[in-house]
Amino acid sequence: METITIKDIARALNLSTSTVSRALRDSYEINPETKRLVVEYAERFNYQPNPIALSLKENRSRVIGVIVPQIANNYFSQAINGIDAVAYSRGYQVIIFQSHESYERELLTVQQAVARKADGLLISLSGSTSDVSHLRALQERKLPIVLFDRVSKDLKSLAVTADNFTGAFAATEHLIQSGRRRIAHLTIPSYISITQERLAGYRAALEKYGLPYDENLIRYSEFGQNNVEPVVNDLLDQSPDAFFAAGDRLALGCLAALKKRNVSIPEDVSLIGFTNTPVADLLAPPMSTVEQPALEIGQTAAELLIDQIEGKQKAAQPDMIRIPTRMIIRESSQPVGLRVGE
Repeated sequence: METITIKDIARALNLSTSTVSRALRDSYEINPETKRLVVEYAERFNYQPNPIALSLKENRSRVIGVIVPQIANNYFSQAINGIDAVAYSRGYQVIIFQSHESYERELLTVQQAVARKADGLLISLSGSTSDVSHLRALQERKLPIVLFDRVSKDLKSLAVTADNFTGAFAATEHLIQSGRRRIAHLTIPSYISITQERLAGYRAALEKYGLPYDENLIRYSEFGQNNVEPVVNDLLDQSPDAFFAAGDRLALGCLAALKKRNVSIPEDVSLIGFTNTPVADLLAPPMSTVEQPALEIGQTAAELLIDQIEGKQKAAQPDMIRIPTRMIIRESSQPVGLRVGE
């Protein structure tokens, strides 16, 4: 079937093209009966707006660029689902790029998004990004940018993230209340925003219960399992009775390393993650976790960006939106002799 145009609809219904265009936009200027005739004809012949013509007319591409460290990470795949759902409902398409935790790749993907005329960018910073001058330069050119999950205090931008401090506080408090006193904290590189927030929550919980903050129980690790295992082995020399891992891959790597050393969970040590992995309840033992609201974070970030693109809010001001996390207690962090449900 040939693609029909607004001119075709206008010719068939003996209307002007401007009347048809306004009717398809549900303009109040067009009477209801004319709207009905136009919409029914358009649906019958599968009329689709020409995105190129529309973008030229509106001076917008109706495309938003999304840059994440890694799509395979379940957290980011869920966030992308939220972004895509909002973008689709508001008439935008999404182009997705991966930085693969590389600052250089992030620079390249930002350039590619701009070259494709994206109306705005949603970005979660790579694990090696500490300099955000490339994003600041785009803001100076009036390109809307919203950060999500991993943000930067050096960029005056709207940002959406999980309530990392409260989530980490709750995880650490749970371990303390279950009788643990030497809680190791395994986290990602220190310059990433979520690292600082989760470490602060961990420290605050220790302080609340009068436990010392011991630097020897803190380790920073890269993301791969091969990176995690030697870090866990090093921490075991400090005789911890619990591990709080501040990320999906860290938690899974920690679990694998402990099992390899024949450390019994939770009999020898408790384990809790900060994660969105959908298999946490299928692990042996089922793993306690702080669940991050990835879908909601993606939806909120997309709404903020599109509002900014469409001028429905003032120019971006420094503002952080924190979405609440949720504690899920499973067997891996239960006191010895107690199981979930007992």
